[in-house]
Amino acid sequence: MCGSYHAVMAILVDESRWWFKEHHWCHMVSDTSFDELHAFAESMQIPMRAFHGDHYDVPAHLRDAVLERGAVVVTSRELVTRLVSAGLRMTAAQRRAHKHDADADHGSADSVSERGQ
Repeated sequence: MCGSYHAVMAILVDESRWWFKEHHWCHMVSDTSFDELHAFAESMQIPMRAFHGDHYDVPAHLRDAVLERGAVVVTSRELVTRLVSAGLRMTAAQRRAHKHDADADHGSADSVSERGQ
């Protein structure tokens, strides 16, 4: 897909603050719908295993490409506020249950960072 998603959907990305498995990570969400979030992630070749119930974990080295495609930078606080306002925010327990179900469905495949993306 070509072009920017900014005019069509509100994909939001926070700062790369989280350190895990020797990589910095950021969160990517939509404040519109999960369908739009998944479509954007798929267009960026971000695998479903990076989805954690209401957001994707995106390694810092992919963040610039996500922004070039039209995602909007927001603070972590703004990201959560927009998710809550849209009715898309899951509780921590719901996110853990989603991760447990996803792990059971897909096994323990390599993470996005381990694939070298």
